[in-house]
Amino acid sequence: MKRWKWVTMVSAMGLLFATALFAGGQKEGAAGASATGGPVTIHIAGGAVGNELQALEAESAAWAKESGNKVVVVTTPNSTTDRLALFQQQLAAGSSSIDVYQIDVVWPSILGDYFIDLSRYIPQSDISQFFPRIIKNDTSGGKLIAIPWFTDAGLLFYRTDLLAKYGFSGPPKTWAELEQMAQRIQAGERQAGNSDFWGFVWQGNAYEGLTCDALEWIFSNGGGTIVSDTGAISVDNPQAVAAVKMAASWVNTISPPGVTSYMEEDARGVWQAGNAAFMRNWPYAYQLGESADSPIKGKFDITALPKGNGPDAQGADTLGGWNLAVSRFSKSPKDAASLVQYLTSEKVELERAMPPYSFLPTRPAVYRDPALAGSSNAFIVKLLPVFENAIARPSTVTKDKYNQVSSAFWTAVHNVLTGQQSASDAMKALQGQLESIKGSGW
Repeated sequence: MKRWKWVTMVSAMGLLFATALFAGGQKEGAAGASATGGPVTIHIAGGAVGNELQALEAESAAWAKESGNKVVVVTTPNSTTDRLALFQQQLAAGSSSIDVYQIDVVWPSILGDYFIDLSRYIPQSDISQFFPRIIKNDTSGGKLIAIPWFTDAGLLFYRTDLLAKYGFSGPPKTWAELEQMAQRIQAGERQAGNSDFWGFVWQGNAYEGLTCDALEWIFSNGGGTIVSDTGAISVDNPQAVAAVKMAASWVNTISPPGVTSYMEEDARGVWQAGNAAFMRNWPYAYQLGESADSPIKGKFDITALPKGNGPDAQGADTLGGWNLAVSRFSKSPKDAASLVQYLTSEKVELERAMPPYSFLPTRPAVYRDPALAGSSNAFIVKLLPVFENAIARPSTVTKDKYNQVSSAFWTAVHNVLTGQQSASDAMKALQGQLESIKGSGW
């Protein structure tokens, strides 16, 4: 096996440059003899930047060595919007230049027609080892569109030192408990001289992040998933109205008035500066909070988001993450599926969860591995219950109309948060708007 070498590497600066990368921005593994009668070349598009790209290159090289085939890693734009547009362009043209695509968790129903059914190549005994909710999310029209690669979910970050200071034995279990704790800690810290302190920060801007946050509020309160698995629009109900009304009550009480313009990094900025008791964010913020120059290093922990306050309350952490899919235009679908199976194997997922990486596994077994528990990434172990309860956005059932559905949803919720509409009026209007988007069917 020859060493990997750079053929060319061009930065992805917009869609035009990204398209050029698909043609030539590649890193290759040398070929060898394959068990199927000769070496094949598999092109995989993914691993935009940093450790993600480095991990993909190393893992693909290992598969190439083991299989006797060649792998070409093609870099993609950092922006998921640009990446989706590039993939749609390539796939709509019927291009066979890419065999394996790294796709967002909300793309299976959008791009599903362009990918093979991986259940034809990967045994059910292996598929059953992944989180069931992610497999369900990756299944569209009875076809397994993709295999989970690494995952993500909304989390509650909390200040352990402040909970102890104010007499709380652990993080809140319900949103009502969070409100009470946030109010008490916020009042105490302001009285102690920190006028910039807030109880709870989260993502309230009008964008996809608000869809994630608001889905957590509504689902955890027994208000459904905006659109049910059967395609029924379910957003106009008392539990959903109560959940959005609850969140609106946080603005300028336990949350800053500017939270309605916050995205992930805005919330993290307040939190990591030491000016919040609680934060809703993604797991990426953990390692940043533990960095050497962080004022809150060693003073916080993470847990699942609170349950709702109603009789049907349950846990809800919106599912994020990335998956691997095989193009139906691939000239080597069997070998491409073999690469996908290798990259998502238990062995490789454990390697990716360990330092120097910290990718969140999609297999429950990896969270229980003693090696991970004994590493500096042991925080990942406690995330197992989060992913067992993660809730998917309704992208599978709404198919290529998901972006319209999500935009309508976050706009309606934002109108409530900013006082432009009441929760009941907004959810009623949203119900009608989604019915129009649905039309004769999803």
